[in-house]
Amino acid sequence: MTNAGTSLSGPELLVELDRRSRRPLRAQLEDGLREAVRSGRLPAGSRLPPTRALAEDAGVSRRLVVDAYAQLLAEGYLVSRAGAGTFVAQAAAPSARQEAERPRPRLAFDFFPGVPDLAGFPRRAWLRALREAVTRAPDTALGYPDPRGAPELRRSLTEHLARVRGVVADPESIVICAGVAQALALLARALPGGTFAVEDPSLPVHRAILQSGGARLVGLPVDEQGACVQALPGLMEEHGELAAAIVTPAHQAPTGVALSPQRRAALLAWAQAGGLVVEDDYDAEYRYDRPPLGALQGLAPESVLYTGTVSKTLAPALRLGWMVLPRRLVQPVLTAKAMADHGSPTLDQLALARLLDSGAYDRHLRAARRRYRSRRDALLDAVERHLPGARVTGLAAGLHALVRLPEPVAGLELARAAARRSVGVYPLGYGYLQVRPREDGLILGYANLAEPAIEEGVRRLALALGELPAETNEGGATFM
Repeated sequence: MTNAGTSLSGPELLVELDRRSRRPLRAQLEDGLREAVRSGRLPAGSRLPPTRALAEDAGVSRRLVVDAYAQLLAEGYLVSRAGAGTFVAQAAAPSARQEAERPRPRLAFDFFPGVPDLAGFPRRAWLRALREAVTRAPDTALGYPDPRGAPELRRSLTEHLARVRGVVADPESIVICAGVAQALALLARALPGGTFAVEDPSLPVHRAILQSGGARLVGLPVDEQGACVQALPGLMEEHGELAAAIVTPAHQAPTGVALSPQRRAALLAWAQAGGLVVEDDYDAEYRYDRPPLGALQGLAPESVLYTGTVSKTLAPALRLGWMVLPRRLVQPVLTAKAMADHGSPTLDQLALARLLDSGAYDRHLRAARRRYRSRRDALLDAVERHLPGARVTGLAAGLHALVRLPEPVAGLELARAAARRSVGVYPLGYGYLQVRPREDGLILGYANLAEPAIEEGVRRLALALGELPAETNEGGATFM
């Protein structure tokens, strides 16, 4: 085997293609490359041959190889270095799926993003709503569920989403699902084999779900104004028709920026010209230092598919979410839902409907918003105290923030050093982006940690940074 960093060609990168198979050659090439990485035939850091050379060796077009490389870049198996070539990703090839499936150790100070205050779950209100739902539900409600979801919940959501998010919906356009995770899986089934533009960076588990459903992914860059909507025409020119662009406009996951007004308008114009936008409104209920941003869906309901969930507002364990669908997608998504599980649990849906109708849900959100603002402020104070020179962004809303360290570090090494101190931190460059050996960004969730725990966790993080060897933390910054 060639040493890492040297060019690979010929039998070192042999991928057998069966031209008698019905499976497209591009798919065969992608599968062969994935297997070579997974098996270790292509070790981390190995440089792949130029696309032209591999195309000649394999007897296929260069465009086919370019597209195969692009797909594996999007999945995190490969990384591209300007002027140097394409390489097997360091220590991470199947990053999205492995990160999604890897069990996390129990840590005393876990800054895992996207988790609400689990101790703040409104147990009494939920029990009351569930008891009332069970008591008042007719016998027919205990039969096999409507794949769309309980009519009571769909009616309650229609009113709630219009009032708090400006969503234009009716109960017939809503499908209840097991969180946004299932919404994406259903979408991949409803648009089979489609190519989806996904924000880069974006959540690794969402990418893995789409890919497992047969979707092809292309990266949509993100900067300080949110998703780079202006890149969509170029992506279409390069990759063909896009089934959809999946975005988090109110609070980009994970960078925390909001999509700028100019780009919101441009994205809607693209959608109304024949595209489809999937708006993941995952934590828009939490805003602290800015006015609320209405949902894009309310401005173009037939061009935007809206998704939401109670995973961030109540608890992920409930597995309750919703899709507000353009009319043309209602039947395909409904068919996919029926084939997936025949419908979500009815009694939990009825309890959520009662929580919404009684005002208990709104009261819970107001209390949670105050609590999370205090914890966000505690994170900012702790970073200023223990990580001098670090910047915190994405603070205006949501349940997590992006901490930019003064100098890039080896993200995996930092995560391991922090874990030894029972602190969970999540480098931006691993899982969220194509794998990079060095990164200055950390995604830190603060909602599920009390203020003293946030302070102590950041203090221990600073000590972990100080443990890194000089070549890893080469900026020379001192953390106390």
